Amino acid sequence: MSKFESRILKKLGNKRMPSPGDFPRWPLLHLSTERLFDGMLNGELPYGRRGITCADPTLLDDPDLTIRHVDLRAWIAHYYPDQKPAFLFDDIERHVHPAISTNVVQALLAEREAWKAEYATCSRALETLSAEHQVLLKVHADLATQVQQHSEPGQRGEATYLNIIGGLLNLMLGHSPSGVPYSQFRTQDAVISALIAHHEGRMGITQRTLETKFAAARRRFTNT
Repeated sequence: MSKFESRILKKLGNKRMPSPGDFPRWPLLHLSTERLFDGMLNGELPYGRRGITCADPTLLDDPDLTIRHVDLRAWIAHYYPDQKPAFLFDDIERHVHPAISTNVVQALLAEREAWKAEYATCSRALETLSAEHQVLLKVHADLATQVQQHSEPGQRGEATYLNIIGGLLNLMLGHSPSGVPYSQFRTQDAVISALIAHHEGRMGITQRTLETKFAAARRRFTNT
């Protein structure tokens, strides 16, 4: 609207402010001018003559009445923060929410920088922890493989265990050359029952497992 300034002033002539119907193309011109004079009349907006600030009420009708840009800018920012004309405020100021002051923006920027530094620190810590985690995963996999290898005997170890078990069973259920029993157990079931009674709950001490292992041990011991 500034490019039409001369036309507006010419139409105003000696009038203090435009009437509501003078400029239908700019319906807010009357309201804005009314606000300016209201601010000056109530001592909220400094004014003067030809750029010199002077609180003289008679100047309100003077054609040389002026308002300094810095005063107008401060007055608008305080009383009408949602109204920020381009000739007073830059693009950033015009797009910032009215409730956000310069101090708030500076505080937010400082907080943002602090969070960026904290994020960088946490990112480096995460990279270190991730690398350590990968190392631990490899160590765990190696240990798991070793445990599995030791918990599952090979064919030679399995044969050794079955021979020992088979020999012990034959001895417990056998007799001396003179016919005297080597133990009080007469059958394999009696041995199994005694093991379960004394060691129930231990790994492998179950009816089914003992029957399977004892049968395999006796077969292997008999066939070797």
